[in-house]
Amino acid sequence: MSRRLPLLLGTALAAATLTATPAAWAGPTPAAAPAATATSGTQPFASYWYPNSILNWDPATDPDARFNRSRVPLQPRTSDPALRANPNARTGEGRIASLVSFGPTSDNPSQGSADPNYYAFGYWQYVDKLVFWGGSAGEGLILAPNPTVIDAAHRNGVKVYGTVFFPPGAYGGQLQWVRDFVQKSGSRYPVADKLVQAAQYYGFDGWFINQETGGGDSALAGEVRNLMQYTKAQSGTEFMWYDAMTTSGSVNWQNALTSANSRFLQDGSKRTSDSMFLNFGWSSSGLNSSRALARQLGRNEYELYSGIDTEANGYNTGVDWSSLFPSGQPHTTSLGLYRPEWTWKSAADRADFYAKDARYWVGAAADPSRIDLSSSWPGLAGYVAESSPITAKPFVTTFGTGQGDFYNAAGTRVATGGWNNLSLQDVPPTYRWVVESSGGRLTPSVDFTDAYQGGSALRLSGKLDAANTVRLYQTRLPVAADTRLDLVVKTPAAGPTKLKAAVSFTDAPGTFTTIDVGANSGTGWERHTLDLSPYAGRTVAQIALRVKGSDPAYDLRVGQIALYDGSVATPAAPSGLTVLGASDVTPGTSQSLRLSWTAAPGGNVHHYEVYRRNADGSRTFLGATPNDAYFVGRLDRTGGENATTLDVEAVSTTYGRSAATSTTVSWNGTPPTSTNLALNRPATASGQCNANEGPAKAVNGSVGGGTGDKWCTLTSAKWLEVDLGSAKKLSTFVVKHAAAGGESASYNTRDFTIQVRSGTSDPWTTVADVTGSTAGTTSHPVNTTARYVRLVVTTPTQTTDPAARIYEFEAWGA
Repeated sequence: MSRRLPLLLGTALAAATLTATPAAWAGPTPAAAPAATATSGTQPFASYWYPNSILNWDPATDPDARFNRSRVPLQPRTSDPALRANPNARTGEGRIASLVSFGPTSDNPSQGSADPNYYAFGYWQYVDKLVFWGGSAGEGLILAPNPTVIDAAHRNGVKVYGTVFFPPGAYGGQLQWVRDFVQKSGSRYPVADKLVQAAQYYGFDGWFINQETGGGDSALAGEVRNLMQYTKAQSGTEFMWYDAMTTSGSVNWQNALTSANSRFLQDGSKRTSDSMFLNFGWSSSGLNSSRALARQLGRNEYELYSGIDTEANGYNTGVDWSSLFPSGQPHTTSLGLYRPEWTWKSAADRADFYAKDARYWVGAAADPSRIDLSSSWPGLAGYVAESSPITAKPFVTTFGTGQGDFYNAAGTRVATGGWNNLSLQDVPPTYRWVVESSGGRLTPSVDFTDAYQGGSALRLSGKLDAANTVRLYQTRLPVAADTRLDLVVKTPAAGPTKLKAAVSFTDAPGTFTTIDVGANSGTGWERHTLDLSPYAGRTVAQIALRVKGSDPAYDLRVGQIALYDGSVATPAAPSGLTVLGASDVTPGTSQSLRLSWTAAPGGNVHHYEVYRRNADGSRTFLGATPNDAYFVGRLDRTGGENATTLDVEAVSTTYGRSAATSTTVSWNGTPPTSTNLALNRPATASGQCNANEGPAKAVNGSVGGGTGDKWCTLTSAKWLEVDLGSAKKLSTFVVKHAAAGGESASYNTRDFTIQVRSGTSDPWTTVADVTGSTAGTTSHPVNTTARYVRLVVTTPTQTTDPAARIYEFEAWGA
């Protein structure tokens, strides 16, 4: 079997399972998905088209377009060979391109969602280019990246490409689509003009061209090359070409750069594409000949990305590393990864994903400095050295990953419930995790139980018996007379933190200078501002933390590190907050909104935060974006209020906050006397059996989506918690167990309790205690008022099966 097949099958199968339209659809060209109307408040999605439908696309008339714009420019990067974590890793040689499917081609939310279960990639320091992989015959062939992915990638200095995919005939491909792609109008290629317009408007860098439809001829192949050359002659839009179509027009995977495909890289004096992804069946001799031919064409061999397919087996995939990255010799070519999100798709839960992702990128020791090159999968950090985008001040990190189970703002909980939004991801630590110690090593980790800002923090824990230096960031930050270094930290008890900030400078990059952080006065988040003015004129090369002392159970959280000049900047406020459209989620009680505003002047805004004002004077966080438009997935009516006030405030690059701009959303009619208040509300749980069986499945209003349409857990303590948003009067709980979703009645929950509380510091109160139940659906009348509701399963089934299976957990009230 050809090793090319997974590149096709992954997309074809995704189309078959994620859309009702089969991938092998072969009738006339389907129309693109209908856009939302201008007054709609419905969910915006990433853009996708066919060659003819993109000709009709205009961002001025596409209501979704403004929600798909990235506002984060591509950052420059630095990579100091003297600071590489692994001595075998190289700088300036082979690079990594990553082809990732973040979601389906259609119905791919523009700005994240209320689900923490997402591929929140965090090893950008090893990646040069990211391809937003997708496209299918049944949905669309041309896929633009989500702005959240562009924002995260650009913040880390990584270029992002959309995908143009022409599938084989067996998977619905039609040669006419290729002909439509290269259609001409005079001397112009109209589809190419639209590719450029989409990339420039949405803010990404280029396109990955995957032409696998057979039946072409040399004339058609020539027109495909002409289109790319035409595009490059008049724009900075880049192309990566996949090794499939040859100059004869046939589809014939070369697994190398050869005379049959080289003109798609370099055509005489004309640069056709910026790089080429070589198919998976490469050999040592093929890579060597590819390098030689690239040089003969006047191109760099590292513009060739030799592909490996990890979709099915991840780091269990066999790879001839010695041919690609020979020991003691220059790298032969760069590396192309197909579907590294296996680490997420195969994970049982978030902790498992983080462990697998570390194994994939930095090796079995989860430390790029301690890679075993004799391993069948050493870890990519053993070959490619880290790059860092931290080359300008201010630099601020709150160790946000772009996902979480709550949202904190300056240490205050402003929202509960899960979420993902890669636009809010910080630059991850360059060195995950390098800990230097003469004794035991502390364990650094991303902690999702607390945060100063966002949904996570850095945690250092373990037995402290010797000085530990935790290397975090490679940088190139000049120190001025007013440069400050802030650390926001939290300790279990008041007293000495045993923590020092450690910085090295470019004139001695391996030598750290330490500055004592001092003591915390309590157990909350505390800011420590350190003066770097004694080092003015030097340039910071590394930022690290040093912990020194003795503690059998050391435990410290770092919520923010900031290096900046002067003081924390307060940005100007945005203006002109407008509700572009609203749509009912539940008539009379909740709605979704499309918002826009005028960006704050001054250019020092990191992102904008959206809040609703509550009757008690508090505010609830609804979301955030670097953009000037945002989709609010759900705004709940509280009681019988007639209007809700929304605030948008700017957060500066040093995390100062502006005054808010506000608007009012009106409610129509009288709220229903009873509704399912848990529907689509933020839900958390003790765990989940599989990646697609998280707590959100228990509040999605559906039991008919198959046996995966449930919350499932195998944890010893089994609980599901839902935040109703505010205190609500409740009349009935309904629980739909295994049989309600079509599973065996033997899996119905036997013993469980339902608990409520109004505040996170309040004790739980049991309002229903059930034993010996056998029913597929149970109803539990109550008379109570609460914001948080909780289902606790004590005996999950009628047998000894240990898994709890809950298809819906409903809380009815007004």
